[in-house]
Amino acid sequence: QVQLVESGGGLVQTGGSLRLSCATSQPAVNNYGMGWFRQAPGKEREFVAAISWSGFNAFYADSVKGRFVIAREIARNTVTLQMNSLQPEDTAVYYCAADSGRRPSIWPDSMSALEYWGKGSLVTVSS
Repeated sequence: QVQLVESGGGLVQTGGSLRLSCATSQPAVNNYGMGWFRQAPGKEREFVAAISWSGFNAFYADSVKGRFVIAREIARNTVTLQMNSLQPEDTAVYYCAADSGRRPSIWPDSMSALEYWGKGSLVTVSS
């Protein structure tokens, strides 16, 4: 069973930055695509970003493109999400996910089928 543990959430002012991390103790996850979704209060969970197992292919939601960067740290079995120029509408619980078979570009339409999920990390952006 793959376990994903998110960290790095917190409170930040508008325009600030945060870096989320998703770690796993299973090296096999280095062969999985990984990514992030978020769920704001009262809203449905939505796609944020995903990256291929190789780290060469990444895909972003339009709402975060140019502000967020997803990356892999293979040696640490970790995927990170660097979030810059944060806005109040970025406030949400951010969830890490991993999947062995889907390329990043189809993750937005594959949420219910992704194999593994973390428990989430809260990001709050104050205005």
